[in-house]
Amino acid sequence: MSKTDREPSSNLKILISVLKYIAPYKLQVTLAAIALLCTAGISLSMGQGFRLLVDEGFVMGSSQRLTEIIALVLFLIFLLAIGTFCRFYLVSWIGERVTADIRKAVFNHVIELHPSFFETNLSSEIQSRITTDTTLLQSVIGSSVSIALRNILMFCGGIIWLFITNIKLTSVVILCVPLVITPILIFGKRVRKLSKSSQDEIAHVGSYVGESLQNIKTVQGYNHQNIDMDRFSDQVESAFRVAVLRIRQRSLLIVIVMLLVFGAIAVMMWVGGQDVIEGTITAGELAAFVFYAIIVGSSVAAISEVIGELQRAAGATERLLELLHSSNLILPPQSKKSLKQEVAGVIDIRNITFAYPSRMETPAIRQLSLSVDAGKSMALVGPSGGGKSTLFELLLRFYDPQSGEILFENVNIKDLDPKDLRSYIAIVPQQPALFSANVWENIRYGNPKATESQIEEAAEAAFAAEFIEKLPERYDTFLGEFGVRLSGGQRQRIAIARAILKDPKVLLLDEATSALDAESEHMVQRALERLMKNRTTLIIAHRLATVKNADQIAVLDQGSIAAMGTHGELRKNSLLYARLSDLQFKEAS
Repeated sequence: MSKTDREPSSNLKILISVLKYIAPYKLQVTLAAIALLCTAGISLSMGQGFRLLVDEGFVMGSSQRLTEIIALVLFLIFLLAIGTFCRFYLVSWIGERVTADIRKAVFNHVIELHPSFFETNLSSEIQSRITTDTTLLQSVIGSSVSIALRNILMFCGGIIWLFITNIKLTSVVILCVPLVITPILIFGKRVRKLSKSSQDEIAHVGSYVGESLQNIKTVQGYNHQNIDMDRFSDQVESAFRVAVLRIRQRSLLIVIVMLLVFGAIAVMMWVGGQDVIEGTITAGELAAFVFYAIIVGSSVAAISEVIGELQRAAGATERLLELLHSSNLILPPQSKKSLKQEVAGVIDIRNITFAYPSRMETPAIRQLSLSVDAGKSMALVGPSGGGKSTLFELLLRFYDPQSGEILFENVNIKDLDPKDLRSYIAIVPQQPALFSANVWENIRYGNPKATESQIEEAAEAAFAAEFIEKLPERYDTFLGEFGVRLSGGQRQRIAIARAILKDPKVLLLDEATSALDAESEHMVQRALERLMKNRTTLIIAHRLATVKNADQIAVLDQGSIAAMGTHGELRKNSLLYARLSDLQFKEAS
């Protein structure tokens, strides 16, 4: 995506891909097109109004005829105002609607992508694409395209009226058209490339802001503000330099077009003035011709400017399409299997090997096999980097092993819809993920259909109710970004309440009590023991109380099973476990 080496498209054809999002709104597009045609036609007819005004109003000196012509012009202006309102409203509506649809399409696609996608693509940069790039598209669809189409109509209609009015003068204008089109084509290509680079730089700026603000306590704790300010300044200045290059190209384009267009109009007026003096044409015809020439010239200038906007939109569209075309590596099988009605929670892992996509040379799991019977618990212990958390990610099918298989209820999880599989599993991670919402919504995340009484029961079971009741607005209290308004132990208990509410068949506890003080840990441990009853549970634990209560303990070392047994057995038979027990566990055995 952002890291690809794919060359950007060399023209505006990539914008055609947006048409499928406009297609559902045929009625609005049709009405906008009618309004566009009407306003263009009325604007062009104003030239004939000016001809009549000069020849039959001013030259003939008829007050009555002058009044009639002015009344006609005012009527045309009224119609033009009505048509412009309809055109502007409809086109703006289409722009907003299509932008909203594209945002939803991109988000809906990205949120289903496999987790390894986000190892190489920053979430903040993706956020920038969904917001900044779609906003640019909205501006183009809701404004620039309409302006371009209107000016194309005005250009074509103006050329026709120029020929009707005076062929000789029209030839002067026509000769200048290639002179105007050539720089548009040359500079337009440069602007498009710089536009994509500019959007990329802006995304990098947004990414840096997001990381700094999300880790603000670390930033300030290490007095890193000045360094971050300097780095952010470099990012901003880099984006500014690219933007200046783009602006310079567009400015040169506009200047060249204006000089050529209005230079041609000046030459045309000189030639036309000579014809009026000689009596070849009337003053009204010259006025009408000048009007149409200005329309043609301003249309070309406007089109050249809009092309710059379209080039920027092409860059934004290309970035969005990169997201939409990103393939998902974890998909439901074409002929997926279903689990039996009564799911017990049997897990059987057979000889799996797995390496993360970003670290393929170093397997995190090596030929690992283990089984967990329904309703039983297994503790996973071992040094950091032993593969414990990785095993959880494989069980949830965030990744697929390179070899071996994982069976759930005697069915290979690759044959199951990942959503079906995950509906039976709840995980409480070491660092719980809370959202910018209130307590109700954060606990309800485990079961979106849960009632308030069920949420309160889950909070009681997780021993979270005692601190929730003391919050300013109890369950309605907003927890802030990432639950920043709570302590680590409180966040952990909210996460446990969420898992309790889900009522899963399989529990994955990743050091679920590690952030709790002794008193809180005791309460939560009791809650977990109730929750674990009759449920298959895998526990990553560094506390002896958790380990001792497990039915089985698996010692992982460098991605493999080093030993397996009960606490007592492993103390006698495994030197690694004995060492971990002495050094790592918090309680004496």
